[in-house]
Amino acid sequence: AYIMYTSGSTGTPKAVMIQHSGVVNFLTDMCRRFPMRHGDSFLSVTTMSFDISVLEIFLPLLSGATVILVGRELVHDSEGLVEAIIQSNPTIMQATPSLWRTLVSGLSGRMNGLRILVGGEALPDDLAVALNNVSPDVTNLYGPTETTIWSTVARVAADAPSSGIGRPIANTEVFVLDRFGGL
Repeated sequence: AYIMYTSGSTGTPKAVMIQHSGVVNFLTDMCRRFPMRHGDSFLSVTTMSFDISVLEIFLPLLSGATVILVGRELVHDSEGLVEAIIQSNPTIMQATPSLWRTLVSGLSGRMNGLRILVGGEALPDDLAVALNNVSPDVTNLYGPTETTIWSTVARVAADAPSSGIGRPIANTEVFVLDRFGGL
């Protein structure tokens, strides 16, 4: 379906070919987990060169919802982005913990019904708590590019922010290995 370049944990860029079946499986699972309908909107803040943008573009389009594209210059202006989020009043938004950290104080108490998706980096406990103060619907997502964007999903509860990486999406298995690569 597409080729994505990633350095993963090695720091050396490499091409990863993502198959059509992987994208279909991923989007089918995401449509079930994060249902959208006409009248909903997904605020897209991710550059198209980052694989998580696939969710931001195709989830709403598959659901009859709206994609709100945010320009790169606005993503780098946290105050301007907060105002854009408030004015557009999206129903769902996905961002990395680093970006959410720059936005959370400006959004606290000002959003109504926003579903928050966070991934691409480890989610610190203090940020998980702060995001739950913005929205009661926070989900942590994890997955390397090679597995077609996200592999696992965990709801983040306000009283137990250390949700870990969660459970696998449909048709995906997760193995926890020890430091020697064994099960």
